[in-house]
Amino acid sequence: MTGETLGGVGAVLSEELERARIAGEEGDAVILVEGVSDQLALETLAERQGRHLAAEGIAVIPIAGATNIGRFLDLLGPAGYDVRLGGVCDAAEEDDFRIALGVAGVGSGRLDRDEMEHLGFFVCESDLEDELIRALGSDRMIALIESQGQLRRFRSFQNQPAQRHKTIEQQLWRWLGNHKIRYAPLMVGALDIQTVPRPLLMALTRPASH
Repeated sequence: MTGETLGGVGAVLSEELERARIAGEEGDAVILVEGVSDQLALETLAERQGRHLAAEGIAVIPIAGATNIGRFLDLLGPAGYDVRLGGVCDAAEEDDFRIALGVAGVGSGRLDRDEMEHLGFFVCESDLEDELIRALGSDRMIALIESQGQLRRFRSFQNQPAQRHKTIEQQLWRWLGNHKIRYAPLMVGALDIQTVPRPLLMALTRPASH
């Protein structure tokens, strides 16, 4: 969660739970994501699609880490405000989401990925940054870094002993670990709309129906 939690995990979690409570009381649907970079990516994509999520009654809420998913589902799911739900998670956190969905009564039994998608929850392979790097391509990603005045810094990063043996895609992925809040919306903004990663596109297409 480097760079994702300003003010400490506890403070951020409390703030996002309050945002979720307000969305449950006032909105129609909530898309749950792991962190702020995911939120910014989805909101940027919605803007590119000409949508105004707030006017549609849709909120995108970062949950300050996948292990907190159960608390948000309890608040917003069938035992809580019972709004329409959707979400995006990384492959490594798929089990956290799957188990929590079943416990909260959003799904039934042990869900597989197809059933999760039917409920409106989509999994990135392996995470959002990996999806965006593959969709954008390394050349355009380098150009984006250059446009931000960070190319020299990235080249120095590439020359670190721990990075020299890696592919350019692996280097970009590791670089984004400390810069993802800044770059996630920029990457979505630079994409050809036809190449938007499926989890992002589908999460905005339909949060799950009741």
